[in-house]
Amino acid sequence: MNALEDLEDKELLIFEIIFASIFLIIVILRYSYMRRFKTFLGAREPVHIVHYYLARSVHKAMYACFILLPLTGLMIAGLYSQGYTVNATPDEDQTIIDFVLDLHGAVADLSYMLILVHIAAAIYSRLKGEGVWSSMVPILKENKPTDNKIIQKISSVEEKIYDKVQTFFSSDKK
Repeated sequence: MNALEDLEDKELLIFEIIFASIFLIIVILRYSYMRRFKTFLGAREPVHIVHYYLARSVHKAMYACFILLPLTGLMIAGLYSQGYTVNATPDEDQTIIDFVLDLHGAVADLSYMLILVHIAAAIYSRLKGEGVWSSMVPILKENKPTDNKIIQKISSVEEKIYDKVQTFFSSDKK
């Protein structure tokens, strides 16, 4: 039995619709609230403009995924309720429900990747001791930038990369 056939259970279908609707409302409310704040709220050190735009892009992509996931889920539920219950075979043209299922799966995969990137960036920020972690996580607060020479060297290389990217995209090229 595939996941689409699971929707034959009306109680599960109703639960999925309610869950997706509540999740969507929460994400939209959170985005509406959080967009008022800077991406690096709590940073003690100045943040490179390239780093700022990179982090902002990841955050916006995460919100886009977290909005598309319940929307496509609701579309699947709606299409299924209207009788779109058969997936196309490989030799048939793709149906609308196949397209929505594929989109739902791709968005889910992208959201997993973005969550992992976000977690890795948060941990790296914590290791650097730049203060961003402390504004996001209530434990393991940072007191000052790191004294670790390896982390400082990696951070220096990171800044040089950001400088090169900024130069590449700068409108003041000579």
